[in-house]
Amino acid sequence: GLPNSSRTCQEEIFGPVLVALPFDGEADLIAQANDSVFGLASGIWTGDYRRAWKLARRLQAGTVWINTYKQFSISTPFGGVKESGLGVEKGRSGIAAYSRQKSIYWGLDEEPNPWAG
Repeated sequence: GLPNSSRTCQEEIFGPVLVALPFDGEADLIAQANDSVFGLASGIWTGDYRRAWKLARRLQAGTVWINTYKQFSISTPFGGVKESGLGVEKGRSGIAAYSRQKSIYWGLDEEPNPWAG
């Protein structure tokens, strides 16, 4: 097999590639999964949902799929962490990236506001 330091394990390939590495317990599993400058998405396949939830929270990835793959929702933000992605898309967070807030105050009273100087 390939070591975790190999190019195949360390780069975002965007293809039908599965890398399966041996690990010694959850701490080693998380350490290997997080040992990358990228963090777009991760996947967990297990029948133990409590363990999956616990592991998903520790993975340094913008998206974690549990017992599924490539599921998206227009209302859920999608983006990577570390050197993955170009920001966030979808959901309110995705819209915020293209928005800029501005406050405009318009006094409509006939009399000047004494607090306005």
